[in-house]
Amino acid sequence: MKILVSGTAGGAGWPKPGCRCASCAGLPSGHRRPFELVVDGVARFPFDDPPSGYRARAGGLGLAGPDGSRLLCLPPGRPVPVDGPARYDVVLIDLLDRPERLGELRRAGLADDRTAVVAVGLDHRVRSEEELARRLRLWGASAVPDGTVLETGRVLPGTAIGMRPGDGGATAPWRTLLLGGSRSGKSAEAELRLAAEPYVTYVATGPSGAGDGEWAARVRAHRERRPAHWATVETADLVSAIGQATAPLLIDGLGTWLTAVFDEHGAWEGDRAPVRERCDELVAAWRQTPVRLVAVSDEVGMGVVPATPSGRAFRDALGRLNERLAAESEYVALVVAGRLLEL
Repeated sequence: MKILVSGTAGGAGWPKPGCRCASCAGLPSGHRRPFELVVDGVARFPFDDPPSGYRARAGGLGLAGPDGSRLLCLPPGRPVPVDGPARYDVVLIDLLDRPERLGELRRAGLADDRTAVVAVGLDHRVRSEEELARRLRLWGASAVPDGTVLETGRVLPGTAIGMRPGDGGATAPWRTLLLGGSRSGKSAEAELRLAAEPYVTYVATGPSGAGDGEWAARVRAHRERRPAHWATVETADLVSAIGQATAPLLIDGLGTWLTAVFDEHGAWEGDRAPVRERCDELVAAWRQTPVRLVAVSDEVGMGVVPATPSGRAFRDALGRLNERLAAESEYVALVVAGRLLEL
């Protein structure tokens, strides 16, 4: 099956004509043309009425060729199909629209490590080609130029066939620590990094927000943003959560975990030795994690000096914990205004 991707952009192209946003302004006219797909020169997407020898799948979103190859194209706003083959050989998908759909495909077995995942529908929802490439590396996918011909059964330059985070040539960090201030975008970045994984457990360490309307609204916003197929665990026992994990963990966050530890041991005004012991245990678990970890923590060393001894003790404890976990991490970044500063 030869798949000609004549255009790889969204319906208006990238840049969008007349748009003066930062993303569009930095690209030449016609950089990426609106999406268009033709298979073997005879079957044009959508595959509502394929020629003889071809069979439509997933309501015209998928196509099975005479050679048995299987292709799926998933535009924005379309749910993951429930009627599919054992797996697709090639998936063309708009990953700027809910990248977790790729995680759903992988979870359902419709895409695996042998599936070529190519991002299409590209446009100014991402700020640059460089940022697009960064995200696609995290998701085990790739982008190709307009006019690319993908051929099933062959690994072509620029495609991500067989390349998944943690597999083969595209390896993801085993331990990632994301630091940032309040509303810096650190949680959104953490979620983005694991968005295309089939199984993720989100470990929420903070309170539920009962009795605090503003905090409850924050918790609700986080829940609504997370992919529906992710599992959620609410706990301050991070050592057990890490040791018993069988899928990647997203821990959000270490600041609220440390707050809970201070509360549990009465350490705000009392003995803080138990807090140090709990931090030691967490660092040891982090070092020996059996799964990929992505953790969010507050960067507390850049603001005003806390006015109380207990506030200063908390700041110092979290700063030391961040430093120790960073030393045991393959990837560490500071998130400022939604932008990453690698450390």
